[in-house]
Amino acid sequence: MPYSPNATRPTYFKPLQHGIHSRGGLYVSRTAIQAKEHHWFFQDVSAAKHRVLLLDYDGTVAPFSPDRRRAFPYPRIPGLLGQIMTSCGTRLIMVSGRAASEVSRLLGLHPAPEIWGTHGLERIHADGRYEEVRVNDDALLVLAQAEAQLERAGLAERIEVKLAGIAIHWRGLPASEILKIRTKAYRILQPLALQPDLVLAEFEQGVEIRLSSANKGDALQSLLAELDPGAVVAYLGDDATDEDAFRVLNGRGLSVRVGPKHRFSAAQVWLQSLDGLIRFLTQWIRACGGD
Repeated sequence: MPYSPNATRPTYFKPLQHGIHSRGGLYVSRTAIQAKEHHWFFQDVSAAKHRVLLLDYDGTVAPFSPDRRRAFPYPRIPGLLGQIMTSCGTRLIMVSGRAASEVSRLLGLHPAPEIWGTHGLERIHADGRYEEVRVNDDALLVLAQAEAQLERAGLAERIEVKLAGIAIHWRGLPASEILKIRTKAYRILQPLALQPDLVLAEFEQGVEIRLSSANKGDALQSLLAELDPGAVVAYLGDDATDEDAFRVLNGRGLSVRVGPKHRFSAAQVWLQSLDGLIRFLTQWIRACGGD
């Protein structure tokens, strides 16, 4: 039976204090629970004929890095993901705002899992096939304008050009410098994001203008529509771009936020550390007989 958020929670889950509350000015969702064990969910993983595990990349399976080109996974993660792919009868999907080819290079798994880049607008399938959503000409024109204006504002080194968006990164900079870059970026991008089919969205240490259809929630919704109703599904992510996926999955699978920061989240489970993530993946392997 698929996981239901209304199911009785066992005592080895430690709920956070009821209600939305502040700890040091950071907000915690009343729906999040600090997970010590996951037996109640992994019983379903063990019994399922179809299993799907989706994971965000940066901040979830890989640490953030000032040099985005060198944001490699945490040491134990590739081995665990490889075992889940080859021994667990699990469809493994990496979901990222990055280009799909970039995630494939950084992850370094052979064979590679499915990789959904640009928030799901481009996909590398497990058999190596590549497909992408066509970006309309009007949106491409606005994105080109955004890139040109950001370059003229002196932000060329901070720009990431994507299939369906333009991002500005400020990770690793002093707070005073971040404020200057953020102010410039918003002054340029906010008017452009008023154009049809575009949206302006912040992510962990950056902001991007992108197609509104470049959305992890929409990508997950399309996946759920094609899955067997009895498939067991979990999605793990860390930042605001993953919240759309959490909201879509709630009631149909397990949504898991990864990371140490207290903040509001739609996720049902909160893994605060790398150890928690490793424990989750290890339990997945054991549940499906891959150990």
